[in-house]
Amino acid sequence: MSKDLINFIQDLYDTKNFIPLHEPFFDEKDKEAMVSVIESSFVSSVGPLVSEFERLVCDYTGSKFAIATSNGTAALHTSLLLSGVNQGDEVITQSLTFVATCNAISYCSAHPIFLDVSLSNLGLSSESLSNFLEQNCEIREDGYCWNKSSNRIIKACVPMHTFGLSVDIEDIKDICMKYNIALIEDAAESLGSLHNKKHSGTLGDFGVLSFNGNKIITTGGGGMILTNDPEKAALAKHLTTTAKLSDKLFFNHDRVGFNYRMPNLNAALGISQIKKIDKFIIIKRKIANRYQEWADLNSIHILKEAKDDRSNYWLNTIIAEDVGHRDGILKDTNTSKVMTRPAWNPMHTLSFNKKFQTDSLENTKWLFERLVNLPSSIKGSPYESL
Repeated sequence: MSKDLINFIQDLYDTKNFIPLHEPFFDEKDKEAMVSVIESSFVSSVGPLVSEFERLVCDYTGSKFAIATSNGTAALHTSLLLSGVNQGDEVITQSLTFVATCNAISYCSAHPIFLDVSLSNLGLSSESLSNFLEQNCEIREDGYCWNKSSNRIIKACVPMHTFGLSVDIEDIKDICMKYNIALIEDAAESLGSLHNKKHSGTLGDFGVLSFNGNKIITTGGGGMILTNDPEKAALAKHLTTTAKLSDKLFFNHDRVGFNYRMPNLNAALGISQIKKIDKFIIIKRKIANRYQEWADLNSIHILKEAKDDRSNYWLNTIIAEDVGHRDGILKDTNTSKVMTRPAWNPMHTLSFNKKFQTDSLENTKWLFERLVNLPSSIKGSPYESL
């Protein structure tokens, strides 16, 4: 199978040279935007282009407010703080995720709880979430959801839209509302993905985007907080701007804040990039369709969007037969200069996370032994010039 896969990918990208997993796509307008802001000398944080980029993200996603940050992890950390996550609290998330998700929880001196994911979309399983809460938790007189085994409050839940596929967000939202748990969508990989025609990141109390160099659009480094709450949005902007009070002359701050705002230089690139997002989605879906046609012809299990979803197909992903098959694919493809990658090591397996509570994680373990991400760049694809 590896040889056929390698041949297919080399034909798709029309090269036998190195094929990256996900390379950024830039055009002349991106370069012009960067030159313009450099010549203006206004390259640092809180510039006018930051506000413009935030407005364009709101227009695109339908979120009422957007706060640009230095990266997605900063957006996650701030969202957790604004959700009331304090030292000793607990936050539910999935074990099959990038390390930034649980790192942000640790920044709050809180404890992650790692639950299982869905086999169909790789995101937090609503069934696992419901079962865990029913079996382990209770709402007490203070209105909070308490974990009976740890005697800690569960303040938030952070599901991730993995590789651009939509998590069961509506079911998760209903469960979180029932247990008075804040919902923070980790939509770092899913800008442009839709569930029932609603953008990922817009159904929770907060949504978090990433504009890292490997995402569908990039600002080089950067992130975004989405929310519909005007008070939380204002506080997010305040906290991420070092909690500085408005004063034309003096530097005064009313609390411990964070230097988390996106620089004007990054926002200039973001403005240029997001104007091409619709085109990028079309191209990404054409690439995904080619992969799916090949997989179907070769009886390969490839992940696909659900019926009522539209995925941005950030990374196309196949499921190998077992761990040996996975490792064989990874070895053969990378030896042939076709970059493929396994999923992240599950968070509960990392040394600093082994002390935290989990459920059985059966799907997580099964998937980790089988997932393979395939090259999914717009650049070099036959659709680049669309």
